[in-house]
Amino acid sequence: MAIALITLAAGQGTRMKSDLPKVLHQVGRAPLVAHALAAGRALEPETVIVVAGHGADKVKKAVAKVDPEAQIVLQEEQLGTGHAVAQALPALDGFDGRVIVLYGDTPFIRPETLERLAASDAAVTVLGFEAADPGRYGRLVAQGDTLDRIVEFKDATDEERAITLCNSGVIACDAVLLTELVAGLSNENASQEYYLTDIVEAARKKGLTAQVVTCDEAETLGINTRAELARAEALFQERMRAEAMENGVTMVEPTSVWFALDTYISRDVVLGPNVVFGPDVTIESGAVIEAFCHLEGCHISRGATIGPFARLRPGAELAEDVHIGNFVEVKNAILAEGVKVGHLTYLGDADIGEHTNIGAGTVTCNYDGVMKHRTTIGANAFIGSDTMLVAPVTVGDGALTGSGSVISKDVPAEAIAIERSEQVNRPGLAKKLFAKLRAEKARRMKKDF
Repeated sequence: MAIALITLAAGQGTRMKSDLPKVLHQVGRAPLVAHALAAGRALEPETVIVVAGHGADKVKKAVAKVDPEAQIVLQEEQLGTGHAVAQALPALDGFDGRVIVLYGDTPFIRPETLERLAASDAAVTVLGFEAADPGRYGRLVAQGDTLDRIVEFKDATDEERAITLCNSGVIACDAVLLTELVAGLSNENASQEYYLTDIVEAARKKGLTAQVVTCDEAETLGINTRAELARAEALFQERMRAEAMENGVTMVEPTSVWFALDTYISRDVVLGPNVVFGPDVTIESGAVIEAFCHLEGCHISRGATIGPFARLRPGAELAEDVHIGNFVEVKNAILAEGVKVGHLTYLGDADIGEHTNIGAGTVTCNYDGVMKHRTTIGANAFIGSDTMLVAPVTVGDGALTGSGSVISKDVPAEAIAIERSEQVNRPGLAKKLFAKLRAEKARRMKKDF
């Protein structure tokens, strides 16, 4: 059956105490809504709709980055979840399949859980969970897997509040039926809102089936406060670390490694302590990432070694057996097989040929204050320590630059380029200068007293 997703992302989240829409607060270096969309995309939906409201322009921009095919619809007034879904339904006109309603502030629902929800043959299926502390969750009034109705906490009796089977808010329903049920919703309740949950009772009154699919409570964690956001980050990192080790990644000190939502690491990779991943990092098997490295927007090939204390920024492409040492920064640069960059170096906007050695203190001077320029270094070249490469500039295959040189002109293949000012030695001048400085220091100290 065809699947469509509606993700509700219109809320302001007043308890976050923030100008930022709630669904744009981040867990694993990605907006909360990105987590919901990623889980939903595992179902290969035909259509994805995001309902935005508060901060709609920001939400639209963020969604476009993580799911460019998603449609954005606007809920100008926040009149409840049923009203939000009603804004999305016109975009599903003519769709003949099952609709799953997700929430942009609920990041941990697993694709496997959504698959079970989608596979249900009931007219309406609700995702529920047994709560350790039911609190103010809506209650699922059910007999076994058969669901009679959902009662919001505000409207529940004492008997209903004693129920521990709670509503996650996630619902699956046939598209045609959903349109019919949503059209019949009323706001005659304590909050004077249109509750999507009321479609369960409406379906039952029509003699249709309603079912509960359950999951672990941790999957349904919604984010409403900064404290819950911190808890969600901790849960996310715990899950990612466990999955990485299960997939063959070695971590020397797992609790100190921090992942992003889209971090991809192959088997037999070794991660040292205090490694931090930003978005869009891929590491191939056999690579070693030493302690205190920060990686973002980069690709690291087989057998490469990184760090310690290295930073790889967006656009860093490292081929097999590349070595990046301590205090090296690489940005928007392609390093071919076997390149070695030992320490204390910045490579930005550069192409480095295979088996080239980059000496300590080398800098590609890539920015003129207005535009970025590229540096190209051939294969088997040797860049001496403290070389400044003023881009745009090319160093040919097998060429060498002398230590301390400022290279502003192209260097032919197999040539040596040396650029240094003349050294001048003044015999005895150091002794005289130091004596003068010490006398001045003594004079100032005496004056202070």
